[in-house]
Amino acid sequence: MHKPSAKPQNPCFSSGPCAKRPGWSLAALDASMAGRSHRAAPAKAQLKAVIDQHKALLGIPEDWRLGIVPASDTGAVEMSLWGLLGPRGVDVLAWESFSADWLKDITGQLKLPDVRTFEADYGALPDLSQVDSDRDVVFVWNGTTSGVRVPDGDWIAADRKGLSICDATSAVFAYAMPWDRLDVVTWSWQKVLGSEGGHGMLALSPRAVERLQTHTPPWPLPKIFRLLKKGAVDEAVFAGATINTPSMLAVADCLDALAWVERIGGARATIARAQENAQVIWDWVEATPWAAHLAADPATRSVTTVCLTLPGLSADQVKAMVKLLDAEDAAHDIAAYRAAPPGLRIWCGATVEAADLRALLPWLEWARAQVC
Repeated sequence: MHKPSAKPQNPCFSSGPCAKRPGWSLAALDASMAGRSHRAAPAKAQLKAVIDQHKALLGIPEDWRLGIVPASDTGAVEMSLWGLLGPRGVDVLAWESFSADWLKDITGQLKLPDVRTFEADYGALPDLSQVDSDRDVVFVWNGTTSGVRVPDGDWIAADRKGLSICDATSAVFAYAMPWDRLDVVTWSWQKVLGSEGGHGMLALSPRAVERLQTHTPPWPLPKIFRLLKKGAVDEAVFAGATINTPSMLAVADCLDALAWVERIGGARATIARAQENAQVIWDWVEATPWAAHLAADPATRSVTTVCLTLPGLSADQVKAMVKLLDAEDAAHDIAAYRAAPPGLRIWCGATVEAADLRALLPWLEWARAQVC
């Protein structure tokens, strides 16, 4: 098979950090706050703008708190688990690497006495109907390492007594989030926004805030996990005063990404772009006998982390394919997650261009021909 002549203009298909927005450049960033204290009024205003623009673009309810927290989505999730869990039993859904990590934290680190676990192998979901709305529930919306997502929020009771704690790092800006069914939502800048990593977003419903104020965890909380000040919610965290020092260059990059989202039509447009991108790969898989979806059920297939298996190829052959594509600058960072079954993981979030995905497909065919 001849080597394809055309390549993706942007061969970055990593699932995090993800591709920058179309047309991105360092020159586009307002770096005026680089070298300034994040406590300075204009720097704090930029941090507040990140919060306000997220709330507006995502339609987060007015009575929710939203803050910038340390350590990306991981920090936001850990802050939630350590600060909120304990008063009720908890149901944990685990079907890929990160949800399995939250399960390990809850059972192995927090050692909560009343935990029910619902697990599934890569490519599948646990039975969501088993979740008890009188208990807290911890889950990921979009399994970044498996390409499997929850189909919707209908399985979460509207009149629930427990909190629903959702790791939504590969989902926010790619799906319409049902805020009325959620209480804690976490994400990071480096996924669908394609911005810089290291900073997390933590959104809390009024019910979650009430839990925060009325529940005292029996374990010590590190400084970066503390959201209370003198027994009350530290409102400054939700107004741009971060717990630790943020990167003001990363803040500038996030503001640039948010401005791009607004220019193209808001979250509705980013959701549509992700769907269109995923459809390019889905249609190709449908017509390609040697590729298959890791997520067998179409209703649970991710539109951001599209994970494929390559039946008939060994793990070494898949690895060789990935190396060839990387060396040719046709596709960077598309190997399946290290703990997942061998295959490909192609990011299809909003910052990726559908034309680049279409240009990638002949290269996948070529790379397979080279290793077979």
